[in-house]
Amino acid sequence: MAHPYAGTGAHTTSYYAASANPVPDRPALTGDHEIDVCVVGAGYSGLSTALHLIEKGYKVAILEGARVGWGASGRNGGQIVNGLNASLQTIGKRYGGETATFVAGLVQEGGQIIRERIKTYDIQCDLKEGNVFAALTSKHMQELEERRALWAGYGIHNQDMLSADEMRAHVKSDLYVGGMIDHSGGHMHPLNLALGEAAAFESLGGVIYEMSPVTSADTEVARPVVRTAEGSMTCKTLVLCGNAYLGHVVPALTARVMPVSTQVMATKPLGEALAAELMPTDVCVEDVRYILDYYRMSADKRLLFGGGTVYGGADPKDIKAKLKGNLDKVFPQLKNVEIDYAWSGNFALSFSRVPQMGRLGANTYFAHGYSGHGVTGSHTFGRILSEAIHGDLTRFDVFAALPWIPFPGGRALRVPYSVIGSWWYALRDKLGV
Repeated sequence: MAHPYAGTGAHTTSYYAASANPVPDRPALTGDHEIDVCVVGAGYSGLSTALHLIEKGYKVAILEGARVGWGASGRNGGQIVNGLNASLQTIGKRYGGETATFVAGLVQEGGQIIRERIKTYDIQCDLKEGNVFAALTSKHMQELEERRALWAGYGIHNQDMLSADEMRAHVKSDLYVGGMIDHSGGHMHPLNLALGEAAAFESLGGVIYEMSPVTSADTEVARPVVRTAEGSMTCKTLVLCGNAYLGHVVPALTARVMPVSTQVMATKPLGEALAAELMPTDVCVEDVRYILDYYRMSADKRLLFGGGTVYGGADPKDIKAKLKGNLDKVFPQLKNVEIDYAWSGNFALSFSRVPQMGRLGANTYFAHGYSGHGVTGSHTFGRILSEAIHGDLTRFDVFAALPWIPFPGGRALRVPYSVIGSWWYALRDKLGV
């Protein structure tokens, strides 16, 4: 079956797809239907929104253009990292102290929702606790200390600084001068989390239509209508959660975000002994550079190593070559290790690095633009969207009121401007300034 953006619609050739839990066959949308709530996108945002709403008693259907978790939700690094891309300090300077306090109150909520879902619905996704931020310079250490102090000022006390020796207790690498551990972070198999949330939704009577890319959406009418190649769905409330893969279907949202690809690869299984030697506490790690490395051990003891960005969402020609040099710097012990899987996927970048939430017309809602922090943010925003649809607009209105900033030069120039910016920050990383 031809597909406008996903080829056959099958999952990418990732380690996650190769180790995914079994899933049922799901139909494509055919014919004309009506429903209380129609959610577009079966990634974390859509699944979180839909599951919260069906738990409240709504009749909900999800339209997915490919397969559940096909996009960023099934390809990401699998790290539960608290916070938004934009720091609490940036949010305070840009939007005021009251907004910063509000955001601080929910930066850990996404991780809590993930754990609740895993426990309530017995989702098998290899959940592990703890994430570490790695510092390559004394300036990085200063930034981490300032972050820890800032978060503590908001009553968040889950983070501890790590000396160089303490860092080596988590990661056997000479690359780092120290770091910071967030005990409330963690990691898991991201595709299996999405598949488990989909199964939970279906167990409560929800319906998911796969291979049903939306071709058009009437968002301004009282009863929104979405159309696919073979059917339509009319609903009381429409929720758009296509994120980096919504494309040009809803023109009002196209210019708000830019797709950016990031890459991940998986080594062959390293064995219990070597895995324990390299990462004794089995936490996940990301460094604090602008263009960062992130990595962790899988349940079967592969090193999953990610990084790199390509603005505009294109896949690099050789993912292994793009990432292997950085892996060798972190773990010279793995210089000759075999790489079994390498893949790429897109996240949606907002110019402000703050996720966007809002409404088109009276009854169409959207959320997108997590800017690389979507694992936790999407779960939180799904809950907030469900609250708004259920009648409590308190938290929705705060985010909906935040001004969104267009990319300089509009759609035509957003990629080259962003590439120039990334070069600048990459140079700063290299120089340590």
